[in-house]
Amino acid sequence: MIRIETDGRVGSLTIDRPEKRNALTADALTALETGIERLETPVVRLRGAGPAFCAGADLEAVAALDGERAAEFARRGQRVANAIEGSSSVVVAVVDGPARGGGVELALACDLQVATPDATFAEPGVRLGLFGAWGGTHRLPDVVGDGNALDLSLTGRVVDADEALRMGLVSRVVEDPETVVASVAGNDAAALRAVKERLRDDASAATQDDREAEAFAGLVEQQDLANRG
Repeated sequence: MIRIETDGRVGSLTIDRPEKRNALTADALTALETGIERLETPVVRLRGAGPAFCAGADLEAVAALDGERAAEFARRGQRVANAIEGSSSVVVAVVDGPARGGGVELALACDLQVATPDATFAEPGVRLGLFGAWGGTHRLPDVVGDGNALDLSLTGRVVDADEALRMGLVSRVVEDPETVVASVAGNDAAALRAVKERLRDDASAATQDDREAEAFAGLVEQQDLANRG
């Protein structure tokens, strides 16, 4: 269900269950976590096979869970999102077609969210008596603001790629997301890692300043800047 591939400086994690709109079972989440931990390329693309990005949790699988196993299922999804966010690779969500619920949450955990014009987004859990529990209740307002997060989560409405771009849910809307993946992968790997670590750091401002200076110094020591035009 999860295909793991490497092509030079870019790794790929493909959710390959198009007949179910790439809905994720517990086993698929485990495989996805393993994949993101295994890939060591500077850039990783996360995508779905077929006409959808990811429909989120497999509702048939969720329906069979009791309370304890449901909590573990939520924690498993959280671990995947945290692994994406904490990866040393720059992770790019390539969203083509519908992203729903957990699919939106996994995209939010990525460093860049690149959508095609056919991408759509929704948090429909409220219509099913549920809500997104893979870190979405804190990542969504962090990314789009409290007002947009409440609007999406309390109505379950679908937004298209252009509206998603306006509210900050996606980084770009392009016909060919591979151009963005290639532009990131063409940059210095150590610099990419350092920039991600710094921008993802949630320590105090003073601590971040110290870490930023140390990271910058480390990069300078690695580079032959005098011979760069």
